[in-house]
Amino acid sequence: MAIDVSDPRAVSRDVFSAVLGSLTCCYSGQPLDIIKVRMQTNAAQYTGGIYSSALQIWRNEGLAAFWKGSVPTAMGMMNENVVAFGINEALKRSFPDDPTTQANQEPNLIKPFLLGPVTGCSAALVLCPAEVVKAKTQVVYDSCPKSIARQMMRQHGIKSFFCGLEGQFLRDGSFYTVFFGGYEVCKYTFSRLFPSMPDPLNFYISGGLAGMAGWAVAIPFDVPKTVVQAKFETRVFGDYFPTMLAIAKERGVRKGLYRGLGPALSRAFIANSALFLGVESGKIYFDTVLWKETADHEHAMHLLPAGSTGSAT
Repeated sequence: MAIDVSDPRAVSRDVFSAVLGSLTCCYSGQPLDIIKVRMQTNAAQYTGGIYSSALQIWRNEGLAAFWKGSVPTAMGMMNENVVAFGINEALKRSFPDDPTTQANQEPNLIKPFLLGPVTGCSAALVLCPAEVVKAKTQVVYDSCPKSIARQMMRQHGIKSFFCGLEGQFLRDGSFYTVFFGGYEVCKYTFSRLFPSMPDPLNFYISGGLAGMAGWAVAIPFDVPKTVVQAKFETRVFGDYFPTMLAIAKERGVRKGLYRGLGPALSRAFIANSALFLGVESGKIYFDTVLWKETADHEHAMHLLPAGSTGSAT
């Protein structure tokens, strides 16, 4: 029995686990995201590393500044991850592994890398408005997301929520290619090298490493995207590549396009470890408590690629 792509139970499971993972991801990684954005958009003021930048923010604005914009970020993450994990799981259901494959055989580790760009570009469309509001909120002192959104609507209308969209596509497409593919590779490798490793620990470490790898690839696209989206006068298309070239010319590739790599990688491990642990725990809870599998459904789930079941996503 094959599972329909829009199977109500499978879709509900995807949504529930993605929402839970998004909440754990947002509030664990938001402080380092604030530091990254400040370092990228105001390099003249935040000239030091992670520690000195964090200390400067704390002294000037207090502890609460590290969670500025967390509400729209959480909402944006929920939207993004419901779309990203939902599309990724739907693609897995559409292209299942060969049902004759034995359980002890190596899974197809190329497929997650091929599904990543589709997932990333779809997520970018959903995430862009929240990313724009978040970027402006984090760099405008004593602001709130609601006032920023109102100002954007007054000045440029609804299109202002999609400024820097080409950068969003480039960043998210590259990120999710490495993110989902790297997660499956890490998880499979740890399960083979350390058979006694508990699944939650495997999920946690693999998710963190996949997040770091994804950001290492995506950070050059993220820096100009953040700069473009933090301004009020930028356009939907047309400002991203000139900004990227200007940053590279003014600061150099390493100091310009890789600005904020330290806090980005630190946040990536913490946030994506929490994300995947939340997603996997959500799937297990959903399967065992909220909506238990029937015998036919459980059989069909075993036909999906590695990473689609509650114990091995």
